[in-house]
Amino acid sequence: MAEKKKIISGFYNWTFLLIVVAAVILINIASSFVYRRIDMTEDQRFSLAEGTQTFLENTKGLKGRINLKIYLEGNLPSEVKHFRDAVEDKLKEFKLYAGDRIEYEFIDPHDGTDDEKEALFQTLFAEGKGILPMEVLYEKDGASNKMLLWPGAIIEYDGSTANKIQLLPGSRTSQPYRIPDINGMVPNAINNLEYMLVSSLRRATAESRKRIGFLQGHGELEFKVTQRVRAIISPYFAIKDVELNDSIHALDNIDGLIIARPTSKFSDKDLYIIDQFLMRGGRLMCFLDKLQLNEDSLKRNGQTHTTRYDLGLDNMLFDYGLKLQDNYVLDTECAYRIAPYSENGRIQWFYHVLGSPTSHPISKNLENISLPYTSQIDFVLNKEGVKMTPILTSSNNVMTRTAPQVNLLEPVNLGENPQLAADPNNPMNKKCLAGLAEGIFDSYFKNRIVAEFANDPESGFLKKSTQEGKVLLVGNGRWIANKYKTKSNPRGGLLYQPEDLNDLQMNEDMLRMRMQHFFGNQEFFQNMTDYMMGENSVLDIRSRQIDMHPMDKDKVTQDATFYKIINLLLPIGIILLLGFGMNFIRKKRYA
Repeated sequence: MAEKKKIISGFYNWTFLLIVVAAVILINIASSFVYRRIDMTEDQRFSLAEGTQTFLENTKGLKGRINLKIYLEGNLPSEVKHFRDAVEDKLKEFKLYAGDRIEYEFIDPHDGTDDEKEALFQTLFAEGKGILPMEVLYEKDGASNKMLLWPGAIIEYDGSTANKIQLLPGSRTSQPYRIPDINGMVPNAINNLEYMLVSSLRRATAESRKRIGFLQGHGELEFKVTQRVRAIISPYFAIKDVELNDSIHALDNIDGLIIARPTSKFSDKDLYIIDQFLMRGGRLMCFLDKLQLNEDSLKRNGQTHTTRYDLGLDNMLFDYGLKLQDNYVLDTECAYRIAPYSENGRIQWFYHVLGSPTSHPISKNLENISLPYTSQIDFVLNKEGVKMTPILTSSNNVMTRTAPQVNLLEPVNLGENPQLAADPNNPMNKKCLAGLAEGIFDSYFKNRIVAEFANDPESGFLKKSTQEGKVLLVGNGRWIANKYKTKSNPRGGLLYQPEDLNDLQMNEDMLRMRMQHFFGNQEFFQNMTDYMMGENSVLDIRSRQIDMHPMDKDKVTQDATFYKIINLLLPIGIILLLGFGMNFIRKKRYA
């Protein structure tokens, strides 16, 4: 009888073991075909942004099949292998939403004959316009070795090459990268991976691009000083200069209109054309200087007067809910400028305000925005159907001056970090520097033109928006301007090229003073155009908040020994406890 029970018990145990092993094997087989993971981080850093998910699920936007060829395979350094695995993980997530409309493969560029490899390298490099190779220097067996990597991908859309992506920086000089260099760049590349992939897919799959016009004819910023911002958005939008020339149809083929620092007055005909553009659902972006200041005169004389621009736009923008004051904002959150006459050789230039981002997606999580000589914006209340939102603000320690005389000695007289506001800690002091109005607008000309014209169906006059429009106003006209250099054109005339220093991100004076700084103007302009034109697929990624939790170095120093002991003794203690426990149970059960 006892023998029979022993056989049954053994059969039961072996059967149970086989079932468990079979279940584990089946789960592993199933998981190799189905990719799922749960993101339990508070900021959802390992999940795709909502805009990415919408973009990938959009069957109208992604009609064809996308194939990515990633040239990160073969004998890779462990650091690059880690990045390669991160790329694969991200693409697996993409496939969860896009399905079989996205396929990918990893290719070893060093696989094949010498002729085949050379042909592939030429295709990838594309005369410097494609993927730049990365030369890596590493130590092995006491000797220095070089490896040539091609850290990029080719996107094929509907069977033809549509775009190339540089996933890691290429070697632009004869100096190769070392392993510590790669260690520093890989984490940042992984953080930017989703943005790089989505923006590249967006360019590759776009069947048509929305059109943005830079208005000309009223002294606006010219092409040569807006080359940098045009280059930022030209991969995603069709850019052109537009002149109204009293033509009522001048803006018919434009989706967004940028008015950048005009200096001469708009006629009523011009205002009517712009107004009706907005009534048709157009997107209006205005960067306006309300006051005129001569910077050369300020440098030469140490002071200068300001005069008001009479642009004729004020009343129309007021009707849309935005009022631009004829003042300058002075803020202690500002840039510095070189001043040999001051004690430190520099002054806080309170007129060069560093605008603070708000929680709006256009400015969220950006660095401060450089706004030299900026004016305050107020919102007109009780505009039914129109939503008003501040995009950039000043700090709490701020003041305004109406059409002031600007003097370089003023910061010296006020001293370092002065109290510009009566209560510099009161958040109510903040001034709006960039504002957004969006919704259904009433026409500025609703009650300003004769009834015969307004009521004539053939005139096409719209008294109210037919669809939602957007108006963004920045109280500064020069924040997008770039300095440029001139060279002769072999075909005649002159060529203009932006200076090497990116003045959307850096200030020349502050660089000379070796002051750490970085401006968010470039990203702000990108986000602004994306939001205004309704392209939110990459806006969500740029505005994500990834909270970094740096290690408390003081606490590590104080408690290092304690945690070392815990890490050493705790696992051993658990094993011993389990061992003694199992031995005790066996003795009690079988003794």
